[in-house]
Amino acid sequence: MMPRKILAIGDLANNFVILRKYIKNYDIHIINFPWDTASKLTESKDVEFFNSLKIKEQIKKIYEIKDNYDFAIVNTWAGARLAYLTGLDYIFYFVGSALRVPPFIKNPRLDYLQRSLPSLNLFERRFYKKIFDNSIFCVANASDLFELLKKYRTHRISQIGIPVDTEMFNENVLPLNRGKKKFTFVSPQRIGLAKGIDIIWKAIELTRSNFEVLQVEWFLGQRTDEEKNINKKLIENLPKKVKLIPVLKREEIPNLYSYADGVIGQMKNGLGAAIEREAAFCHKPVIQFADPEIKFKINDKIEISSPFLPHSNDPQVLADLIDKIVESEEFRKDLAVRELEFVKQIADPHKISHEWEKLFDNYMGNIHEKQIISSKEIRNRQNNFFIINRLYLSKIKKKITRNE
Repeated sequence: MMPRKILAIGDLANNFVILRKYIKNYDIHIINFPWDTASKLTESKDVEFFNSLKIKEQIKKIYEIKDNYDFAIVNTWAGARLAYLTGLDYIFYFVGSALRVPPFIKNPRLDYLQRSLPSLNLFERRFYKKIFDNSIFCVANASDLFELLKKYRTHRISQIGIPVDTEMFNENVLPLNRGKKKFTFVSPQRIGLAKGIDIIWKAIELTRSNFEVLQVEWFLGQRTDEEKNINKKLIENLPKKVKLIPVLKREEIPNLYSYADGVIGQMKNGLGAAIEREAAFCHKPVIQFADPEIKFKINDKIEISSPFLPHSNDPQVLADLIDKIVESEEFRKDLAVRELEFVKQIADPHKISHEWEKLFDNYMGNIHEKQIISSKEIRNRQNNFFIINRLYLSKIKKKITRNE
């Protein structure tokens, strides 16, 4: 039997690149958006990119290829919007902030900001709610996102974990060709409050041991003046032990982990993400706030807590842990072993790909339920979107004119 074909529209953090590598019974073609910084960290091998950021051109491209695929998968609102506007059936995979601040709610808020994010108008919010409701399945990649998902939807929802590409991230990777004079941590995560960078900065100032932290210079949240000012202050208050390095290409990240003596991950949400798990597969001790109250299911039965440390995001606790890792080889080796055994259980790409195949099989097994969308309905969707867009642009132009 010929493999079924899936079109992945957009790919954040290479989720679909990894899935494509390990899945067996489906062919996945990825077409991605030409974003600047993200593109450097996005796999480009065997990935197609849109030639334009103009939505009309993207719609035209999808029309050219859509009949070659059984359905689509998306993990950004831009990808979901395109699938909706072209009449594709699509599965929405939620990663990052896409569901924490969805475009269909008024005055979306992030807990680390004092002000709400810019809100779309009523017509725009209704449009994006239709996009959300129209997805054939919604999948969250972590327990906190799954709880949010259940607030907005009760049917055809699932939680599937974050796989690690173990062919790329493992103990045999060669280190980055870079000199090193002291114990060196690397921190490849974005700079921003959502990652707890402020906590990390404070903790580093409290440490007594001799080390260096190489922090990748890229930022989280540049949507509002408040976010930009926060990030600016974080850079202004950069500890002396921290050195900024440029954004690396995706294929260089494993070499960066191999080069490091330790890896510093996020200190905010208590769950962890791809960075911490990838580094653990490279047999490196990883620092990441792990909330002991959060449980991870193993084989759908046993619930365990994460062995990552610390279990508090207090700066002094973090500072003491950093010193202990720098000063005790036995401690950091033991920590790396325990973290590796844990991520093998929750981030195995073969197990996670199998979960996705079951979800795809579920859809294909109920193909008679496929949404039949008329060309008239598709035209209505597109007309609605472009009318809303023109109204929004007209409002912006009037505001600019008044301020001149």
